[in-house]
Amino acid sequence: MEFDELQKIWDTRHDQPMYVINEEALHHRIVEKKYHVIHIAVFTEWLLIIVNVATGVFLLETNVTGHGYFFIYVLAAWMFGSALYVLVNRIGRIGAFRRFDRTLLGDLQHAIAAARYQVRISHIMRWNVVPVGLLVLFSLWEGGKPVWLALVVTLFFIITFYASGWEHRIYKAKRQELEILQHKLQGENG
Repeated sequence: MEFDELQKIWDTRHDQPMYVINEEALHHRIVEKKYHVIHIAVFTEWLLIIVNVATGVFLLETNVTGHGYFFIYVLAAWMFGSALYVLVNRIGRIGAFRRFDRTLLGDLQHAIAAARYQVRISHIMRWNVVPVGLLVLFSLWEGGKPVWLALVVTLFFIITFYASGWEHRIYKAKRQELEILQHKLQGENG
């Protein structure tokens, strides 16, 4: 059989021209990616809110019944402020995401917006390690704790900072993957 005959057989069996994007499958894949990114954002938001509030409450409880160190109060306030920041951003994210339509490009734009949000919140919380670490170190100094403990805590916060950078790069890669897909689709439609 010649190539032309094979192509005719292929075309008649599937009623689709060759090299055509299956839009339904692509849309389904984009929706899956969108929900995955949103799921990660929701999990991150709740985790940050709960951990920051719980830590703030714990710090206040132990500090009020203990020695009443100034830097512990500042750290507790910082934790509550971080939780409030994430909560306000969560409310804004939910409100902003209602503007996307349910088309292929609309869902893709929604997924990209969610990925950008996750990258931004990840970046902010990565740098949040610096003031938290400093406040913990000042609290240790104020409480007269040994230098070796301060060194261990410093090492812990350095490792945390670098590990959060690894996580941040994963979120950036997911965002870039979605943006590349958007550019390709816009190139075909444009």
